[in-house]
Amino acid sequence: MESNTAPLLEMRGIKKDFFGNQVLTDINFTLKAGEVLGLAGENGAGKSTLMKILFGMDVIRETGGYGGDVLINGEKVTFNTPFDALEAGIGMVHQEFSLIPGFTATENILLNREPQKKNVISEVFGPRLNTLDYKKMKTKAAEAIDKMGVEIDQNMVISDMPVGHKQFTEIARELSKDQLKLLILDEPTAVLTEKEAAALLESIRGMASRGIAVIFITHRLQEVLNVCDKVVIMRDGKVVKDTPASETSVDEITKCMVGRSVDLSAVREIRDCSDARTIMSIRKLWVDMPGEIVRNVNLDVKEGEILGIGGLAGQGKLGIPNGVMGLYEAGGTVEFDGKPIPLNNPRKCLDAQLAFVSEDRRGVGLLLDETLEWNVAFPAMQIQNKFLKKYGPITWRDTKAIHDVTQKYIDELKIKCTSSKQKARELSGGNQQKVCLAKAFALQPRFLFVSEPTRGIDVGAKALVLDALKKFNRENGVTVVMISSELEELRTTCDRIAIVSGGRIVGILPATESSETFGALMVSQVK
Repeated sequence: MESNTAPLLEMRGIKKDFFGNQVLTDINFTLKAGEVLGLAGENGAGKSTLMKILFGMDVIRETGGYGGDVLINGEKVTFNTPFDALEAGIGMVHQEFSLIPGFTATENILLNREPQKKNVISEVFGPRLNTLDYKKMKTKAAEAIDKMGVEIDQNMVISDMPVGHKQFTEIARELSKDQLKLLILDEPTAVLTEKEAAALLESIRGMASRGIAVIFITHRLQEVLNVCDKVVIMRDGKVVKDTPASETSVDEITKCMVGRSVDLSAVREIRDCSDARTIMSIRKLWVDMPGEIVRNVNLDVKEGEILGIGGLAGQGKLGIPNGVMGLYEAGGTVEFDGKPIPLNNPRKCLDAQLAFVSEDRRGVGLLLDETLEWNVAFPAMQIQNKFLKKYGPITWRDTKAIHDVTQKYIDELKIKCTSSKQKARELSGGNQQKVCLAKAFALQPRFLFVSEPTRGIDVGAKALVLDALKKFNRENGVTVVMISSELEELRTTCDRIAIVSGGRIVGILPATESSETFGALMVSQVK
């Protein structure tokens, strides 16, 4: 085979095991220049691990490397670090941002590759004292943003940006590298509004038309079909299907991913809690949270219900739980069970038996370097003195109780792990999400806010997480307020759904209402 007909990328017989768990078995696929490949699969199917191998991530080398070959333009390559991969023209945008918050978009886009200017001092003392060529930086950053085809403010500081624009800044950073041939996008649309996601998909097609190949990992399967040339589906560390996108469908991809048919529109009972008493009453709530507007929220939650809060990104749905639970500055009044809950005081919320599963599982959700046992039991230990033994003045941890409660949730939520002593960091995203839920369940709260419970997790894990929430609500009588960007998920889980637009609640309807009705509310602006 002549090298000029060789594909841009070939992965041949790739194998990998972690701590004795086989996570990849004999993975093979090819990718041509300018081709867009959709990589689908449940969490823990091995998608991220495969990309880490391709990108030369340290974690692969530190855990004994991998088997098989990676070929670029027909030649075998070994990337020992991400820098080797970058040099070969591979860029990657991860699920978790790696931007410097205090820098502007331009500074982040050109980080460590800033164009420099010589000056009198550097002529004498050498290039380390060159100054940055800001004019050239601006132009180069603008070109990269232009290549991406999505408008972002290049002078804005990252920490002031809505989450979608951070994502675009990361993509622009990769596009600004002249040698870029292949861009890996890991869950790029999970944090985007529908409009931003559409813009991103458009820009992926644009990159492809310039000859840049793209590997696109997402759980939104319709996007795969809309933008990809071909789809590679993984299950349990193997490739189960490799097909042109035009020859498959969302249903078929789902079946291949989970090895069974998943019917998310299954019959479910909706409970009418209108006669129940109001357990939480929110009045005139405003919250100061980056990327969110919460201006004037009035909302009554009924005891024992699952209330969904939906709406487009940035309209305020994430701000509500973060404000009530005291994670961002807030004003207005919140009453729980007839008593006022002071705002801006997370401890008081926990003492009142409220719990919160945040959308930011890495930032506030988990102690990544601790065991699952410690993650699950620690809050309950700290707040409620649970899982402790007392003997006179001495208190010590009840290790058996801690182990038992963790094991209980590992079984119930089907958390994939080697044991309850495994570190949270070693789990896949979906399993980390389940640990966050277990931690909240272990508090045995009376009221649970859960924000984006299925962000970045696959169909199978989704159903499990949503079932766990329903079960927790039904069996323990816990009132649940669930915030989600996915309307269908709210419709299959909640009793009523409140829609937020422009920082206010614009309507609350039974979950049985049509998607169209909710969609219309989302884009409406109540004056």
